[in-house]
Amino acid sequence: MFQKISKRVERLEESETLKMAQLSRQLASEGKDVINLSIGEPDFDTPEHIKKAAIKAINENITHYPPVPGFPELRKAIAERYNRDFGIKFDFNQVIVSNGAKQSLSNVILSVLDEGDEVIVPSPYWVSYPEMIKLAGAEMVVIKSKLVNNYKITPDELEKAITPKTKMFLFSSPSNPSGSIYCLTELEKLAAVFRKYPEIIIVADEIYDYINFTSSPCTFAQISDLLDRLVIINGVSKGFAMTGWRIGYMIAPLYLAKACNKLQGQLTSGASTISQMAALAAYSEDILPTLKMKDEFLKRGNIVIDMLKKIPGIRINEPNGAFYVLIDVSGFYGKGTDKYKISNANDMCMYLLDEVYVSTVSGAAFGVPECIRISFATSTEKLISAMNRMKMAFERLK
Repeated sequence: MFQKISKRVERLEESETLKMAQLSRQLASEGKDVINLSIGEPDFDTPEHIKKAAIKAINENITHYPPVPGFPELRKAIAERYNRDFGIKFDFNQVIVSNGAKQSLSNVILSVLDEGDEVIVPSPYWVSYPEMIKLAGAEMVVIKSKLVNNYKITPDELEKAITPKTKMFLFSSPSNPSGSIYCLTELEKLAAVFRKYPEIIIVADEIYDYINFTSSPCTFAQISDLLDRLVIINGVSKGFAMTGWRIGYMIAPLYLAKACNKLQGQLTSGASTISQMAALAAYSEDILPTLKMKDEFLKRGNIVIDMLKKIPGIRINEPNGAFYVLIDVSGFYGKGTDKYKISNANDMCMYLLDEVYVSTVSGAAFGVPECIRISFATSTEKLISAMNRMKMAFERLK
């Protein structure tokens, strides 16, 4: 039978995080005691008041087509959140609600970039950035950050990467996969570089902004003189344990918000009405469940870090947010057991999964091939067991 797949889809890589999660589920279905540290999803349930808002929306028949950019009341609540928390005033027309933050990112990338444009992306980066840029026909220029700098780039590194083809800078803070956060002082130093290049659009992926373990939460939007070319990407998935509700959003200059609205109108139209009303409750009602969840992630992260520090041969960064840790395992490359030979991070992930049933993700997918990523978005009991298993697995490598 004749089969045809477009070249643009053939060029795309499968998501490494979803691939490892699938392998974990497969082994678990076979009765194996798998501890899944590969998936980037809070293990908490959506707070009750948010679920009740969704049920109320169903009972009130809020089930018809929504406006393409989202209900005005939700977009106003999102804009008000930035005014309340940071003193930044956005027009709600700058807010476009989408079917998850992935769509928000895709909308911006496809609305800004043309064939041959360059996008500067610091590594480690989120796995989908390269593929989204590839779909737009643009080129990704990677700045490899260093563990000694807690996986954050410097202004000098940024300026050296800029060329006449640079049209966008894309980064996440708090970061997936490193958990690193650029404080406001560090963002100001990067901003000093951007002021020299007014044609560069800055895209700040802040989806983990509520999971911030520092004493000073911040957003790139606090640098007010760059708001005319700044896009904030965010959503409810991580901060409110609402991954399955599929609500993300962007805040952008009005001209770009209109362009993304036009694109979304042709591809998907508006996001689920029920999910939007749930998101409205998230942004306008009790925030306490989010704060409790953040505190629990901090406790778990501290336990994981303390246990990892006792494993010889690895190096780690200490995350300031999100719920991930990058583990530099390159010291084990070339080592192995009678059954396994570890040549790279992919080998290490498969070794840990096959040998001790702990699922991790290769850092190669994030632009850090010397690392593997673990998520501590699971119970303390499972995390302690997983760290003990990993320690045993590393000790077997000679």
